[in-house]
Amino acid sequence: MKRQRGIGRGPALAVVLALGGALVGVPAVAEGGLQAPKVRWKACPNDVVAEAAPTVLQCATVPVPVDYTEPEGDRIDVMISRLASTKPDKRRGTLMLNPGGPGGSGLAQPALLVARGIPADVLDSYDLIGMDTRGAGRSAPVKCGFTADGPYTANIPPYAADDAAVTEQAKVAERAAEQCASHDKDGLLRHVTTANTARDLDRIRAALGEEKTSFLGYSYGTALGAAYASMFPEQSDRIVLDSNIGDTHLDREGLRRYALGMEQAFPDFAAWAAARHDSYGLGRTAAQVRETYMALGKRLDKAPVGGFDGSLLRQYTFAQLYKKLQYPKLAQQWQALADGDASKARSLAGQGQETAAGPASPAIDTPLAVFAAVTCNDVKWPRNVDTYRQGVAEDRERYPLFGAATANITPCAFWPYAPAEPPVAVEDEGPQNVLLVQNLRDPATTHRGGELLREKFAERSRLLSVDDSGHGAYVMGDNACALNTTTRFLVEGEMPAKDTLCRAD
Repeated sequence: MKRQRGIGRGPALAVVLALGGALVGVPAVAEGGLQAPKVRWKACPNDVVAEAAPTVLQCATVPVPVDYTEPEGDRIDVMISRLASTKPDKRRGTLMLNPGGPGGSGLAQPALLVARGIPADVLDSYDLIGMDTRGAGRSAPVKCGFTADGPYTANIPPYAADDAAVTEQAKVAERAAEQCASHDKDGLLRHVTTANTARDLDRIRAALGEEKTSFLGYSYGTALGAAYASMFPEQSDRIVLDSNIGDTHLDREGLRRYALGMEQAFPDFAAWAAARHDSYGLGRTAAQVRETYMALGKRLDKAPVGGFDGSLLRQYTFAQLYKKLQYPKLAQQWQALADGDASKARSLAGQGQETAAGPASPAIDTPLAVFAAVTCNDVKWPRNVDTYRQGVAEDRERYPLFGAATANITPCAFWPYAPAEPPVAVEDEGPQNVLLVQNLRDPATTHRGGELLREKFAERSRLLSVDDSGHGAYVMGDNACALNTTTRFLVEGEMPAKDTLCRAD
């Protein structure tokens, strides 16, 4: 099949892909000796234009094989975006970007980094390349029929208060896997993997006429970047992996580390809230704030407020720990729930919740489908429900804040497709070109994830630890040492001589 997806209609207006632009780059050869196509840049779709404003991006598509074992077979188009360097004398090449997920759109990411203050030296040195990875956004989107009012609405399973809750979630997870299988009419879903996406990156590199490419990936993007640097070491230039999963794939143990991350990040919020007890009344000490959380969760388990039960409180709290800027909203939400103010609780919950815990937008189908496909296709997950019951019981005690959620059962236990290949092994032979950037207290990707990749990449890498809380350090955080050290690596190629700690500002 030659899948050509037309631009869909948004709620209020039709979105069109404007024509025009120039040819950029020369044909190059990608994996398997395939001749790379030329890239024709055009205006981006209107919603991408709006999201990126005032930054102006260009967009294009690159055809890639559905199945790389049949490189001349069916193809799909991957949409990419570009913010080009305006300094030819300083331009080094391309910096491919991935915001994490997997499953969300990355077309506007170059503009997001500009808005967050990415240094001008980086913009001068690179064309920033965003993209919708295979299966997501405008790159042959996959669907499973998930809806905002259905039983399966988040990547992270709900908190399981007891064994019965695991049994109930198993039914939801099995149905979700069945939905994905029934919607996979063209057979693309089984080919949405980290390894294939890394191969797509190399096709894009070749299509752009570049001998090598640099890469900046956050969260799941670290798995993708680690896979690319391992599969294509000689085509990888300067690789920055920020907020590390710990491998080239997310497996069950990686998901369970989210609970460890919440335990490590929560004290920062608790101390913040305790210092503002007169404003929020959540506790005069960090320990009292933790007690408030535990008691509120148990109370909501029995009597929800405004649609918030104990499971949603725990997931919402986890999500709001991603950024310290979200602390006031989280404290207000706890206040509303403690006061039984259902109207205020609903209002606060609807204000821009969009995190790895699951998107709040009704358009959840493709993001959830891609997340399930990648995590389930990359590596084999346990299929015995009792395994998850045992894990939930262990982590409810080990990580009481959130462990009974991240150890709970997912659609991967019932996934209809076996992995087509082993997970990509991290390759420690190659250029010393991988900088691992990692907050010490990250709710989703713990510092241990950075340590694991450091061990696997060995002397190819250095670990830049940041004494900070939250998800995302380079540009997405506010630590000057992390910003300057990473920028020097990207612009000048200056790798720290040894693993380095950036102290809190």
